[in-house]
Amino acid sequence: MSSSYKALTRAYRPQTFDDIVSQEHVSNTLKNAIEKNRLSHAYLFCGPRGVGKTTMARVLARTINEVDMDVDGEHLNNTLNIVEIDAASNNSVDDVRSLRERVRIPPQSGRFKVYIIDEIHMLSKAAFNALLKTLEEPPAHVIFIFATTEPHRILPTILSRCQRFDFRRITVDEIVGRLELIAQKEDIDIDRESLHVIAKKADGALRDALGILDQTIAFCGTTITYDDLHRALNIVSSERMFELTDALIRKDARAGMALLHNLLHIGNDIQEFLAALTEHFRNLYLAKDSQNFYLIEATKDTRERFQEMASAFSEDDLMRMMHIVHEAEFSIRHAQQPRIHLEITLLKLFHMTRSGGLGELLLKLEALEQKLARQEGTATETHKTGGMASESQKKTPGSPEKTSPPGQTTVVQTGHAGKTASAGKTTRPAPAAPPADQPRYVNEPEPSSRPEPQHHGTSRPVPQKPDASLPDEGRAHPDEPDILGAPALGRPQGHLSAVALPGREGDAGREVRGNLALSPKPREMAKPDPHPPKKAFKKPDTLDDLNKMWPEYLEKLQATTSSMLYFSIQKTRPVGLKKNVVTLECNDSFTSDIIREQQRKLCDTVKEHFGYALRFTSQLVEPEQRTDTIHDPYEHFSELQKKDPKLKKIVNLFGAELEY
Repeated sequence: MSSSYKALTRAYRPQTFDDIVSQEHVSNTLKNAIEKNRLSHAYLFCGPRGVGKTTMARVLARTINEVDMDVDGEHLNNTLNIVEIDAASNNSVDDVRSLRERVRIPPQSGRFKVYIIDEIHMLSKAAFNALLKTLEEPPAHVIFIFATTEPHRILPTILSRCQRFDFRRITVDEIVGRLELIAQKEDIDIDRESLHVIAKKADGALRDALGILDQTIAFCGTTITYDDLHRALNIVSSERMFELTDALIRKDARAGMALLHNLLHIGNDIQEFLAALTEHFRNLYLAKDSQNFYLIEATKDTRERFQEMASAFSEDDLMRMMHIVHEAEFSIRHAQQPRIHLEITLLKLFHMTRSGGLGELLLKLEALEQKLARQEGTATETHKTGGMASESQKKTPGSPEKTSPPGQTTVVQTGHAGKTASAGKTTRPAPAAPPADQPRYVNEPEPSSRPEPQHHGTSRPVPQKPDASLPDEGRAHPDEPDILGAPALGRPQGHLSAVALPGREGDAGREVRGNLALSPKPREMAKPDPHPPKKAFKKPDTLDDLNKMWPEYLEKLQATTSSMLYFSIQKTRPVGLKKNVVTLECNDSFTSDIIREQQRKLCDTVKEHFGYALRFTSQLVEPEQRTDTIHDPYEHFSELQKKDPKLKKIVNLFGAELEY
């Protein structure tokens, strides 16, 4: 290589404001200031690396001092009126004192003496303080231009004395356009797809892009192909990412593992592979909507390919895939076996359950619930119809149907075999003895296997007193005497009997047990209270009282609030109660934010269902400090099933398992 060779970053450094790429907001302001003679005494250029801060400072110094264009930008420092200082190596108080002495000397030629101080944030605090007075009131012939990548490290007193300009990152398309122009001047044959790869790897810095192009020319020569570029830079090509995506669509884990082995075998870095995979999934997510195409930094053909493959995934799937890869980028830095960790991450992507399958599962569950509801409704109708049919008496041929007149009841002796001596009255057999597990009523005789002796007594209708609380069809005849308290004929006193209430279709066959000896007056039919009184709860005074009522509060919260709020509060536990303020312990900031934002809803639930007011606050505790935290994911999954009946129902019906 010739000794006079210059790298592309030096050979193509801009000489005028118009040559600077993507910083028009700065260059236009400075040009107007020069034309209107409104130059400031101090400028601060901020921005990422390689975007033109130092170049802009040199162009400004050249323009205001009218330096000839034949003088290279790197040789401006040789002139007496333009001084460049590297603050990284001249950051002491003595260096600033020397600068203060030199600024007094007027320019030898030209209008101004310009001091360009690069990496100004590297000055020490004492050096900044020494520069303050000179910076605030410099001589009329001095202009300071500071450049930095970290403006937050500069003292506010320095910032307030400068005009600040923030340089932005250069877009991929702007870098590609600049590289195409340079490639034409250098007679380099390179396709646009390769230029996109260089521009993306430069990450918004044109200087880095020129350096990568220079390196590629040294490796490939004047003809650069897409494959040669990837071998030269040792980066993962988009073609390999599409091959991996195709394997994910087919769920071919073997092909994915083989592809990963080949990439690592040729020397691709694991971190770069994960970064490229994250960006690839991001582009697939954006390609779901054609309106977001402008956000994908690629050629038109590549964007169409992203759109084609994105149709195989849902947005939820792509979000989960991005999350898995993004988490692996951080955890793999501390892994003892990075390759094994990367392979596990890749297998998670292949074995991840797609959201489409979950949607089908939810539809099946909903259909099953509807089917069960229909079956329960059918069973209820059958029970009602069957009960009415069993209680209705069938007419025998030649015998008229016997019914009790409205408002009249019939007493059936339970000690008999279901027969009565009265003629012309409809009778009903005595009910069977209750099962052993059901409680018996007062004075009810012990069940016996022996048949009881039959008494041929007469069953007489027993009228009841009119009662305003009963409907008309449930009242006794007003002309008949009240003999309910008298013992029935042929029946021992105190014996239980069944009282039937005919006259209403819904009450056909209904029996009301009662003790005639202990209840001389007829029972009144209870009406449901449309506004039942609320249960009175005692206000908790201690933490133990609060813990006792806490499960019931969670039930009320589940019935009246959203699932997100319920499950967030369910993960907490009360640890303090002081002056109506409940302190809830939580182990993540998200739950703490939920408690703070939903404070009003939590308080209203307590006041509505318990009748007193409580306020809630959160106490954030690290997970390792909690003694009740379940670290095993399978134990946590079991606990969730106990707390959520719906989740347990899904597990029982479909055999769901934890994917971990």
